[in-house]
Amino acid sequence: MRIVTDSTADLDAALRAEHGIEMVPLTVHVGDRAFKDGVEIDPDGLWREVRGSGAHPRTSQPPPGDFEATYRRLRAEGAEVVSIHISSDLSGTLGSAALARESVGGEGITLVDSRSVSLGLGLIVLEAARRARGGATLAEIEAYAREASRRTHILFGVDTLEYLVRNGRIGRAAALLGTLLDLKPVLQIQDGVVSAADKVRGRSKVLPRCLERMAERVRPGSRVRMAVLHVQAPDEAARWLEAFRREYRAEEVHVGPVGPVVAVHVGPGTVGIVLQEIFD
Repeated sequence: MRIVTDSTADLDAALRAEHGIEMVPLTVHVGDRAFKDGVEIDPDGLWREVRGSGAHPRTSQPPPGDFEATYRRLRAEGAEVVSIHISSDLSGTLGSAALARESVGGEGITLVDSRSVSLGLGLIVLEAARRARGGATLAEIEAYAREASRRTHILFGVDTLEYLVRNGRIGRAAALLGTLLDLKPVLQIQDGVVSAADKVRGRSKVLPRCLERMAERVRPGSRVRMAVLHVQAPDEAARWLEAFRREYRAEEVHVGPVGPVVAVHVGPGTVGIVLQEIFD
């Protein structure tokens, strides 16, 4: 049994190797240059390229052939495959995986839409990989992943609305008004899409409001897997980690940078929290 995911899970190479996770990368385009996410470019490299070129970066999903090569190799090794990916409402990646599955016959390959992204997806993938190594069946892992997607909660704040404007998440007039009033959106991944959970005036109020909004989703004191993610903001991420660890029984904790593909859409200064409820 093997788990396949894509680079938007934001799992580093060492962690993937430790758990036997296969990763198919998306692509980041900066000007006329293209980079395989997490393979040819890392988070710091992304912003060096952006500063050097002055170009606004964009992203693209993996071609079906990249998934097909991975599936054929794993099936030739005798493995069944559970392939867990970024929300289909945020990317066409799952569609590429579906085309590849058809090309190799489909047998022994199950696709799961995580309805999540970044370390929300990453936490689902990690536990699925642990269960695979523990002897769980394909059906058991699929059932776990689908339930985990319903129990994984993401809230985050962005430093600037400009990246949301460029990627069609908010209108320019609303962004201008928000900037003038120093309004900071509290965003969420809900039902597989990015949406507004709240807004506050001033960056200092984002973390307290995220604590309040998360408590509405996950009861404080609950057993959780926790991840704090950030874009070029490690010190603030450390403050978020400390605050959320005081409120929840975190049995697994990850802190790390958002990968290049996701960072393109939210921009520097973004900080977020992922809580996954632990269930049997």
